[in-house]
Amino acid sequence: MPIKIQNSLPAQEILEGENIFVMTEYRAMHQDIRPLKVLILNLMPTKIETETQLLRKLSNTPLQVEVEFLQTASYQPTHVSANHMETFYTVFDEIKERKFDGMIITGAPLDYTDWEDVSYWNEVSRIMEWSKTHVHCTLHICWGAFAGLYYHYGINKINTKEKLSGVYEHVVLKKSSPLFRGFDDVFYCPQSRAMVMKQEEVEKVPELEVMAVSEEAGVTIVKTKDSKQLFITGHLEYDSDTLAKEYFRDLEKGMNPHVPANYFPDDNPQEQPVVRWRSAGQLFYSNWLNYYVYQSTPYDLYEKH
Repeated sequence: MPIKIQNSLPAQEILEGENIFVMTEYRAMHQDIRPLKVLILNLMPTKIETETQLLRKLSNTPLQVEVEFLQTASYQPTHVSANHMETFYTVFDEIKERKFDGMIITGAPLDYTDWEDVSYWNEVSRIMEWSKTHVHCTLHICWGAFAGLYYHYGINKINTKEKLSGVYEHVVLKKSSPLFRGFDDVFYCPQSRAMVMKQEEVEKVPELEVMAVSEEAGVTIVKTKDSKQLFITGHLEYDSDTLAKEYFRDLEKGMNPHVPANYFPDDNPQEQPVVRWRSAGQLFYSNWLNYYVYQSTPYDLYEKH
């Protein structure tokens, strides 16, 4: 089944070129199917790349998904045209009275920045609070995961001296969980962050359960026991070259970054990266959408429970 997007979104041409079924608003209007409504708060500077990565993962399911993009009103992005943002994005005040089946809060390049020093922290906090009553299930990614665990449960990040960058082995702890249906016991996931959390701090919170961990990357996937919130510290949606782009970008800035671990053959940045996370990424997003959104969301989002 297709993913429904706004007419002329740049990701449309890319996804169609990959033989992914994309349905525009015009065509979807002629189908009598209740699509899942998914809101994406995109905090990444690479807006179009992130849009495409997430849409690619959400599209490969038997469900029709209607995706909308949300931006912060308190911060204007500088790496994408104002026309793109005006055309394809909305702000919180325009959707705050609505309800959604699912929501994704992305990462953001805010390593070493304290929460309250983030220019749009108050706005993101307001959105996270709103999500508790207006979203059936919210998925938090990377910085969004750390922000969500801090805001909702008081678990603070620990800044690391060096950035964690690479593709790491992760172990599934809750093998019977629907989230990991089809997963191997060990899977690979890209990481790109300079923060960690203590597993024991997560385990102290009665509402939370640790789902997957890595010896090198630490806690990776956390879920609330009521399955209303999921948190992943890595990037299973990343393209094959995303870590490479980040590495060369930091190199050009004179930041002297480490070569991403377990990524380039023989750690040679001139070689093509080896992709080992694509199947796990597709399973993760498909399972989230199916088991934690579609299977349990009410047909009428405004139905009172």
